[in-house]
Amino acid sequence: MMDDTAPIRLSSLAHGGGCGCKLDPAVLSDILGGASAFPVPPQLIVDSATRDDAAVWRINDDMALVATTDFFTPIVDDPETFGKIAATNALSDVYAMGATPIFCLALVGMPVGKLPAAMIRAILAGGRSVAETAGAPIAGGHSIDAAEPIYGLVALGTVHPDRLLTNAGARPGDVLILGKPIGIGVFSAALKQDRLSADGYAQMVASTTRLNTPGAGLAALGGVHAATDVTGFGLLGHLTEMCEGAGVRAVIDRAAVPVFAEARALAADGVKTGASGRNWAAVRDGIETPGDWSGLDQILWCDPQTSGGLLVSCAPERSDAVLARFREHGHVDAAVIGRIETGSGITLT
Repeated sequence: MMDDTAPIRLSSLAHGGGCGCKLDPAVLSDILGGASAFPVPPQLIVDSATRDDAAVWRINDDMALVATTDFFTPIVDDPETFGKIAATNALSDVYAMGATPIFCLALVGMPVGKLPAAMIRAILAGGRSVAETAGAPIAGGHSIDAAEPIYGLVALGTVHPDRLLTNAGARPGDVLILGKPIGIGVFSAALKQDRLSADGYAQMVASTTRLNTPGAGLAALGGVHAATDVTGFGLLGHLTEMCEGAGVRAVIDRAAVPVFAEARALAADGVKTGASGRNWAAVRDGIETPGDWSGLDQILWCDPQTSGGLLVSCAPERSDAVLARFREHGHVDAAVIGRIETGSGITLT
């Protein structure tokens, strides 16, 4: 029998970590390239066509069901914290659609025989605590014996069909608001290299376990046109999806984007994830960069975020109300980072 007291680094059992282990965007595009011949039911009002955060099924004129799933390998070594981060990340997609979570199902893959039962229980307890905080208890799930630890949720929520937010509704004239600082991928890479400070680790955990609750009911403020969450494809990857979905152009003020100070310093010292390079390769043809564009910029703007912030497109006169909502929910770093114009692609200034 395994010794439950033996110290084990969860991250040592996984080839990647968090949303940084998502498939390469180019590979994913190739895999999903084939069109289905099955007719789309009229009740399915959001599917994978715009690569949105969740699927949406209209139940009646007053309610739609939002369904999503997300899971990944450990980004930290503490099992309960890993469970909390994974659950927070999975629920984020529900909030990004403007919906309220109602319940979840757990997805569990664990290397039985390599990981003590106490650690697995701690992972599940962490996920359960976050789901219950969100008002969406874990009602069941599925588990398998896997080669490396995997945990996540199927998350379900509800929203009024008229107040649904998608990633394809941005309009010229809108401003863009980002809810959390970027740099989580750099933090995770530094943690694996034992280069992350205690303060940096605390910032990383606080951000990745902060639920994106501002998204629920966001459309009720009026003038909010689109939302998505920034995760494994980085800020530029998810913004590209938003621009392509709406047929618009984004202009981003790099100086306005919130970035964890230690993550910036670490990136300047060469700390990065393998996913940042893949993310850049997937979007670079649509990006207009300034003359002082550097390798540091590429690392940061393409850094894969685990449980990252919401990216919201809203009318400029509603930006103060949107920012106030973020701050009421503890997202004190939320900031206006750019604007939407006619055209296509992304311009960085």
